[in-house]
Amino acid sequence: MSGGPGQTDAGPPRRTAFTRFLDAVEFLGNLLPHPVTLFALLALAMVLLSGLLGALGVAVPDPRPEGAPGRAADGMIAAVSLMTEEGLRRIFTSLVSNFTGFAPLGVVLTAMLGIGVAEKSGLLSAAVRGIVLGASPRTVTYAIVFAGVISNTASEMGYVVLIPLAGAVYHSLGRHPLAGMAAAFSGVAGGYSANVLIGTIDPLLAGITEEAARLIDPTYAVSATASYYFMAASAFLVTLLGGLVSIRIVEPKLGTYSPARADPSVLQTVIAPLTDAERRGLAAAGLAMLGIFALMALTLAPEGAILRDPATGDRLRSPFFSGFAVWILLFFLAVGIAYGRVVGSIRNDRDVIDGMASALSSLGLYIVIVFFAAQFVAFFNWSNIGAITAVSGAELLKDAELTGPVVFAGFILICAVINLMLGSASAQWAMTAPIFVPMLMLVGWSPELIQTAYRIGDSVTNTITPMMSYFGLILAVAARWDRNIGIGTMIAMMLPYAIVFTVGWTLLFYLWVFGLGLPVGPGSPATWAPG
Repeated sequence: MSGGPGQTDAGPPRRTAFTRFLDAVEFLGNLLPHPVTLFALLALAMVLLSGLLGALGVAVPDPRPEGAPGRAADGMIAAVSLMTEEGLRRIFTSLVSNFTGFAPLGVVLTAMLGIGVAEKSGLLSAAVRGIVLGASPRTVTYAIVFAGVISNTASEMGYVVLIPLAGAVYHSLGRHPLAGMAAAFSGVAGGYSANVLIGTIDPLLAGITEEAARLIDPTYAVSATASYYFMAASAFLVTLLGGLVSIRIVEPKLGTYSPARADPSVLQTVIAPLTDAERRGLAAAGLAMLGIFALMALTLAPEGAILRDPATGDRLRSPFFSGFAVWILLFFLAVGIAYGRVVGSIRNDRDVIDGMASALSSLGLYIVIVFFAAQFVAFFNWSNIGAITAVSGAELLKDAELTGPVVFAGFILICAVINLMLGSASAQWAMTAPIFVPMLMLVGWSPELIQTAYRIGDSVTNTITPMMSYFGLILAVAARWDRNIGIGTMIAMMLPYAIVFTVGWTLLFYLWVFGLGLPVGPGSPATWAPG
C-alpha cells in the first residue's frame, strides 16, 4: 500500500492513538445529520422539552434586578410549555416572522449583494493573484497565508481560487505544491475569523450573538464591528504563525516532491500574471476604496455628522455601526464597479445586477439552514429553556469558582472540539450561542467578548475536520498533485497549524484583553452587569 507525502511504500502506516482519535472524530461527525435536519430536530426537541419542563414546573430565580424588562413579578424564570393550545398557535403564526426577523439573514443578504459585484468583476481573484505573485520567493509563504486570511471577506473565494493557486505557485518555484496548499488552507480555514476588513461573517455572528444576549437583556445590541480590533490584529498573528509552521514544520516534513505522483495535466498549470488592464483596474479599485473611506469619515467624524447618534452625538453607539452592513455593500459595489469598468467585465447595469443575483443564488442552502435555525432560536427563547440553562450553568461556574478569565480557555477548547463535528460557523453559533452567551453574561462577561472567544475556537480546528464543507474539495485538488493522498495524510499535514493556532491565538486573546486591557472592538466592553 502506498503512503502519503513523506511516507515510504513499506506497508500500512502504523496506527497511533492520535490516528484512532481522528478516526473517532470522523465516525462521530458522520453520525451527525445534515445541518438543516439537525436544526429541524432541535426545534422539535425544544417543543417537546418545553412541554415536559412546563409540566414539571421547572423554574429558577431571575438574576436581573427588579423592574428590568421581561422580569416576572415573582422574580422567577419558569419554563413555558409550547405544547399548549396557545403555544401551538404561536408556533403556527410565527414561523414566517421568525424566519424573516432572524437578525443575521438581512445583513448577510445585503452584504453579499456588494461582494457578488466585486466577485463578478474579477477584482477578488486579481487581488489575490497580485498579493501572491507579487511576493518574493522568501516571503511568498507569508503572502499566501495572509491572502488566505483576507480572502474570507469574499466567502468561498479562498477555497476555490487561492488554495489551488498556491499549489501551482509552489511548484513553479521548485517547492512542494502540497506545502503551498497547506499554507493557503491554514490562512483560509484556520484563520477564518481573522481579517483586516469587515466581511459577511461579522454581521452574521453579531446578529446571532445579539439574539442570544437578549435572552438576558432584551435591549442589548451587538455591532458588526464588535470584534474588529482583535480580529484585525489576529490576521497578522495568523499570518506569522501560519508562515512559520509552513516553513519550519510542514514543508520539511513533506520532503522533496516527486512529480511522478501527480496527474500530468496539473504539472502544466500556468499561472497568469496580472495584465496591464488588471493593474489599472486594481488602481481604480484602490481609488474607489479611498473614496468610500473618505465618505465613512465624513458621516462619522465631524460634530453633527449625519450617522452619529442624533440624540447624544456618540460615534460608537450610532447608526454608522448599527447599519454597518450597508457600508460593506457600498464598499464592494464601489471597488467592484471601478475595477470592472476598467477591465471591461462591468459594462452596464445588467452586469452589476447579474453579479448581485449570482451571489444570492449561491446562498440557497444557507437560507434553508437559517429558516430552521431561526425556529430553534425562537423556541429556545419562548420556552425560557435558554434562560434556565444559562442561570443554572452560571451557578455551576460560580460554585466551581470558574468565573474569572480562566473560563475562556475552557470555552475556546469546547468550541474547537464542537467545530470538529459541526463545521459551519453560523450553524454552530446559532446552536450554542443561546446557551453560552447568557451563561457567561451572568458571571459578568460581555456578549462581544464571548463572541470573540468563540471565533477563535471556531477557526482553529477548521483545517483538521472532514466535516468542514470544503474539505473534500481541497482533498480532490491535493490528489491531483499526489494521487496517494488520503484524509489521514491531509489531517496529519494540517494538525501542526491547528495546535499552534490554538495556543498562539488563545495567548493573544489573554494578552489583549486581560494583559493590556484593550477592547476587542469599537465600543465593545469586556464585562457586563445587569441594570
